[in-house]
Amino acid sequence: MGAALIAELPALPLHTAGKYVAAAYVVLFALVLIYVSIMAVRMSRIERELAELLQDAESHADPAGPASAEDVRRPESTPA
Repeated sequence: MGAALIAELPALPLHTAGKYVAAAYVVLFALVLIYVSIMAVRMSRIERELAELLQDAESHADPAGPASAEDVRRPESTPA
């Protein structure tokens, strides 16, 4: 019943519908901008925490031991 009602509604003229399309694009752009900014804040926080962890690992690691700071920085150097 709802689909039949929608099918019977006339389409908006282009000069009227253009405002709604522009508004939809503005809202979509704002949402994407907010999402990207939130992800940038999270990424900077993770990078800061990772730098702190690497600094802690370097200060606590035994240079002669198998888990030296070089091994911590390069995951490809650790055995699988």
